[in-house]
Amino acid sequence: MELGLFLAVLGAGLAAGFAGAGSAIGVGIAGRSAAGVVTQEPSMFSKVLILQLLPGTQGIYGLLIGFIVLSQVGILGGDIPSLSKGLIYFAACMPMAIGGLLSGIAQGQCSSSAIGLVAKRPDQFGKAMIFPAMVETYAILALLISILSIFGIPAAI
Repeated sequence: MELGLFLAVLGAGLAAGFAGAGSAIGVGIAGRSAAGVVTQEPSMFSKVLILQLLPGTQGIYGLLIGFIVLSQVGILGGDIPSLSKGLIYFAACMPMAIGGLLSGIAQGQCSSSAIGLVAKRPDQFGKAMIFPAMVETYAILALLISILSIFGIPAAI
Protein backbone atom coordinates (compact mmCIF):
# COMPACT_ATOMS: atom_id res chain seq x y z
CA MET A 1 0.00 0.00 0.00
CA GLU A 2 1.15 3.47 -0.80
CA LEU A 3 2.21 5.43 2.32
CA GLY A 4 0.76 8.63 0.84
CA LEU A 5 -2.66 7.00 0.58
CA PHE A 6 -2.38 5.77 4.15
CA LEU A 7 -1.60 9.26 5.45
CA ALA A 8 -4.44 10.85 3.47
CA VAL A 9 -6.96 8.26 4.68
CA LEU A 10 -5.64 8.60 8.23
CA GLY A 11 -6.21 12.35 8.06
CA ALA A 12 -9.73 11.84 6.71
CA GLY A 13 -10.46 9.33 9.45
CA LEU A 14 -9.14 11.60 12.17
CA ALA A 15 -11.15 14.55 10.87
CA ALA A 16 -14.35 12.50 10.87
CA GLY A 17 -13.54 10.59 14.06
CA PHE A 18 -12.30 13.41 16.27
CA ALA A 19 -14.97 15.87 15.13
CA GLY A 20 -17.58 13.14 15.60
CA ALA A 21 -16.24 12.38 19.07
CA GLY A 22 -16.39 16.07 19.97
CA SER A 23 -19.99 16.19 18.80
CA ALA A 24 -20.91 13.03 20.69
CA ILE A 25 -19.36 14.35 23.90
CA GLY A 26 -20.94 17.78 23.43
CA VAL A 27 -24.39 16.42 22.65
CA GLY A 28 -24.06 14.12 25.65
CA ILE A 29 -23.15 16.97 28.00
CA ALA A 30 -26.06 19.07 26.77
CA GLY A 31 -28.37 16.04 26.80
CA ARG A 32 -27.82 15.46 30.49
CA SER A 33 -28.89 19.03 31.20
CA ALA A 34 -31.82 18.77 28.81
CA ALA A 35 -33.08 15.59 30.45
CA GLY A 36 -33.00 17.27 33.84
CA VAL A 37 -35.03 20.21 32.55
CA VAL A 38 -37.59 18.01 30.79
CA THR A 39 -37.99 15.94 33.98
CA GLN A 40 -39.22 19.06 35.76
CA GLU A 41 -40.95 20.75 32.83
CA PRO A 42 -41.91 18.45 29.90
CA SER A 43 -43.19 21.40 27.84
CA MET A 44 -39.59 22.63 27.47
CA PHE A 45 -38.64 19.59 25.35
CA SER A 46 -38.47 21.31 21.96
CA LYS A 47 -36.45 24.28 23.22
CA VAL A 48 -33.86 22.21 25.05
CA LEU A 49 -33.66 19.69 22.20
CA ILE A 50 -32.59 22.46 19.81
CA LEU A 51 -29.88 23.55 22.24
CA GLN A 52 -28.77 19.94 22.71
CA LEU A 53 -28.41 19.38 18.97
CA LEU A 54 -26.12 22.36 18.35
CA PRO A 55 -22.85 20.52 19.19
CA GLY A 56 -23.75 17.85 16.61
CA THR A 57 -22.61 19.96 13.67
CA GLN A 58 -18.91 19.34 14.21
CA GLY A 59 -19.39 15.68 13.39
CA ILE A 60 -21.10 16.64 10.15
CA TYR A 61 -18.24 18.99 9.25
CA GLY A 62 -15.65 16.29 9.98
CA LEU A 63 -17.56 13.79 7.87
CA LEU A 64 -17.64 16.29 5.01
CA ILE A 65 -13.86 16.72 5.17
CA GLY A 66 -13.45 12.96 5.25
CA PHE A 67 -15.62 12.51 2.15
CA ILE A 68 -13.81 15.27 0.27
CA VAL A 69 -10.42 13.70 0.94
CA LEU A 70 -11.56 10.17 0.16
CA SER A 71 -13.01 11.39 -3.14
CA GLN A 72 -9.63 12.80 -4.14
CA VAL A 73 -7.22 10.07 -3.08
CA GLY A 74 -8.27 6.90 -4.84
CA ILE A 75 -10.82 5.57 -2.34
CA LEU A 76 -14.00 7.14 -3.74
CA GLY A 77 -12.31 8.53 -6.85
CA GLY A 78 -9.20 10.48 -7.74
CA ASP A 79 -5.61 9.26 -7.87
CA ILE A 80 -3.49 7.61 -5.21
CA PRO A 81 -1.34 10.39 -3.71
CA SER A 82 2.42 10.39 -3.37
CA LEU A 83 3.99 10.39 0.08
CA SER A 84 4.37 14.16 0.13
CA LYS A 85 0.83 14.74 -1.14
CA GLY A 86 -0.57 12.27 1.39
CA LEU A 87 1.21 14.17 4.15
CA ILE A 88 -0.30 17.42 2.90
CA TYR A 89 -3.78 15.86 2.91
CA PHE A 90 -3.14 14.66 6.45
CA ALA A 91 -2.10 18.15 7.56
CA ALA A 92 -5.11 19.70 5.79
CA CYS A 93 -7.45 17.49 7.81
CA MET A 94 -5.97 18.43 11.19
CA PRO A 95 -7.75 21.79 11.65
CA MET A 96 -11.11 20.04 11.38
CA ALA A 97 -9.98 17.08 13.50
CA ILE A 98 -8.68 19.19 16.37
CA GLY A 99 -11.08 22.10 15.97
CA GLY A 100 -14.05 19.77 15.72
CA LEU A 101 -13.08 17.80 18.81
CA LEU A 102 -12.46 20.81 21.01
CA SER A 103 -15.29 23.00 19.76
CA GLY A 104 -17.80 20.15 20.01
CA ILE A 105 -16.96 19.67 23.67
CA ALA A 106 -16.93 23.41 24.38
CA GLN A 107 -20.21 23.89 22.55
CA GLY A 108 -21.78 21.10 24.57
CA GLN A 109 -20.73 22.80 27.79
CA CYS A 110 -22.05 26.12 26.55
CA SER A 111 -25.29 24.51 25.38
CA SER A 112 -25.67 22.94 28.80
CA SER A 113 -25.46 26.35 30.42
CA ALA A 114 -27.87 27.78 27.86
CA ILE A 115 -30.32 24.98 28.71
CA GLY A 116 -30.06 26.05 32.35
CA LEU A 117 -30.85 29.61 31.32
CA VAL A 118 -33.90 28.53 29.31
CA ALA A 119 -35.09 26.38 32.24
CA LYS A 120 -35.17 29.42 34.49
CA ARG A 121 -36.15 32.02 31.90
CA PRO A 122 -37.95 30.42 28.92
CA ASP A 123 -38.49 33.84 27.35
CA GLN A 124 -34.71 34.16 26.90
CA PHE A 125 -34.41 31.27 24.42
CA GLY A 126 -33.16 33.50 21.56
CA LYS A 127 -30.41 34.96 23.73
CA ALA A 128 -29.52 31.53 25.07
CA MET A 129 -28.96 30.27 21.50
CA ILE A 130 -26.31 32.93 20.87
CA PHE A 131 -23.87 31.56 23.44
CA PRO A 132 -23.34 28.10 21.90
CA ALA A 133 -23.63 29.62 18.41
CA MET A 134 -20.52 31.70 19.15
CA VAL A 135 -18.56 28.48 19.70
CA GLU A 136 -19.85 27.22 16.34
CA THR A 137 -17.91 30.02 14.70
CA TYR A 138 -14.65 28.24 15.47
CA ALA A 139 -15.86 24.93 14.11
CA ILE A 140 -16.79 26.73 10.88
CA LEU A 141 -13.36 28.37 10.73
CA ALA A 142 -11.70 24.96 11.13
CA LEU A 143 -13.93 23.57 8.38
CA LEU A 144 -13.05 26.48 6.12
CA ILE A 145 -9.28 26.17 6.56
CA SER A 146 -9.44 22.40 5.97
CA ILE A 147 -11.51 22.85 2.81
CA LEU A 148 -9.26 25.62 1.47
CA SER A 149 -6.18 23.53 2.25
CA ILE A 150 -7.54 20.41 0.56
CA PHE A 151 -8.67 22.19 -2.57
CA GLY A 152 -5.42 24.17 -2.64
CA ILE A 153 -3.26 21.04 -2.96
CA PRO A 154 -1.62 21.18 -6.38
CA ALA A 155 -2.36 18.29 -8.74
CA ALA A 156 1.31 17.63 -9.43
CA ILE A 157 3.34 16.98 -6.28
